[in-house]
Amino acid sequence: MVEITLDRRQLLCGVSALATGLCLPDMARTQTRWSGDPFALGVASGSPTHDGVVLWTRVLRGGASAVAGTGAVEVRWELAHDAQFNRRVQTGTEVARPEWGHSVHAEVSGLESDRWYYYRFMVADAVSTIGRTRTFPAPGAEVDRLRLAYASCQRWEHGHFSAYRHMRDEQLDAVVFLGDYIYEYPGATDAVRKSTGGWVLTLDDYRARYALHKSDPDLQAMHAACPWLVTWDDHEVQNDYAGTTPGDSGPPVADFMERRAAAYQAFYENMPLRSSVLTHGLSGLVRGAEMRIYGSVPFGKLATIYLLDDRQYRDAQACTKGERLGSAAVNPAHCPLWNDPRRTLLGAAQERWLDQSFARGSVLWNVVGQQTVFGQRDFRIGPGLSLSNDGWDGYAPARSRLIASLQQHKVANPVILGGDVHANWVGHVKADYARPKSDSIGVEFCGTSITSRGGGNDNIPERLTENPHFVFADAQRHGYGVVEFTPKQLTTTLRVVDDVRRADARIETLAQFAVEPGRAVLQRIS
Repeated sequence: MVEITLDRRQLLCGVSALATGLCLPDMARTQTRWSGDPFALGVASGSPTHDGVVLWTRVLRGGASAVAGTGAVEVRWELAHDAQFNRRVQTGTEVARPEWGHSVHAEVSGLESDRWYYYRFMVADAVSTIGRTRTFPAPGAEVDRLRLAYASCQRWEHGHFSAYRHMRDEQLDAVVFLGDYIYEYPGATDAVRKSTGGWVLTLDDYRARYALHKSDPDLQAMHAACPWLVTWDDHEVQNDYAGTTPGDSGPPVADFMERRAAAYQAFYENMPLRSSVLTHGLSGLVRGAEMRIYGSVPFGKLATIYLLDDRQYRDAQACTKGERLGSAAVNPAHCPLWNDPRRTLLGAAQERWLDQSFARGSVLWNVVGQQTVFGQRDFRIGPGLSLSNDGWDGYAPARSRLIASLQQHKVANPVILGGDVHANWVGHVKADYARPKSDSIGVEFCGTSITSRGGGNDNIPERLTENPHFVFADAQRHGYGVVEFTPKQLTTTLRVVDDVRRADARIETLAQFAVEPGRAVLQRIS
């Protein structure tokens, strides 16, 4: 490996460089002693704009372990128009630092809009696999098509990530990942694959768990196929955690906020994110610090993608029985907090940002990527309500404010994407879920899991009858969704594998829906 020895001044200079892009340290001396593939966790790209993209890798020693030594490592990168790199566009050098898990986030700018590129990384004589990425069309540009996949919930022990092998054939412009990239649990009953390590509690634990997931060849290949836009849910930290309130899984820790900071740092280290998400640089990832991952990106005049964060800023779940933390099924009539307008899922600052973004928008399709089911799901058959207090149902005033913002600003053709519940739910976004005949103002597609187990389909027909704003649900199959936007139509295809226990699982279409612009009406076409 190429290991760089830095003095204290150079390391402090490097911390400044991470936050500002300036003052890179001198590379004083190098030694070549690589063992294994330094790029064993693959390559990725993400955070695309019309003129730039982030290129990611994480340098390791000895294959897919979580260690790359104690020194900083100089990593070169190349971006080209062709896979042979005969027509290079840009080249550069990044310093992979131990304090950031030897991750690399090359923020490339000044690129042509609406263009595909190839990229790779190099350390000494080692060369990474080749990745393919793209820039988005410029704001205001005429665009004929946007094709996205949305995915979530990929628990290692519950199956193989074979869905990603089929996703590579979908001719995508980008992947929208909606949370639960890793799970913090020590294992699972009837595990298909064994996890490494126990409960994930420390920074080293989180780094190792990401390394395990990223060792999957199908996930690696999908990351290398196109850019990803990513957000998180609870399992990147702890099941059912809510803002500054711990969740309900695993052994207690002395300081939950330190654990959260470690989890947030590991997320940054392993995702193709811009350094601007680190709102306070290196010092930002300490107890109680924010990591701002929400944002939006236009795709010409055709669409804007809004990516939300409903975990970091939320209030604790309301009316979970006893002294328990986390989620529960609740009858709102027995919960005084349920309709408290002060309670929030997104936080006041993110709500303001989203409202202001809706006010400025003028594209044909407005795509909101967030973590979970948006529409009300009543699990009680017959009179009365039984709602989950962990998703939008548990924060009904916050949902009403988002709906009001969509209506006030006359946001065109809202499409809400979600995950979390390990099931496909397809429905209409209602102006008022308490009034079934109220206007439909948009549509939602909540996706199933890549592997994480669902609850089965035994009660699905009754639940659809109880919640008529939903037109389709399936809690049995695993996979992803593909949404294609054109000026004339939105088409969503639910793709599922036949058996997540098999690495060679086959793919099929579970259902397909269409929506015409100007009409928030779901039409099932297959």
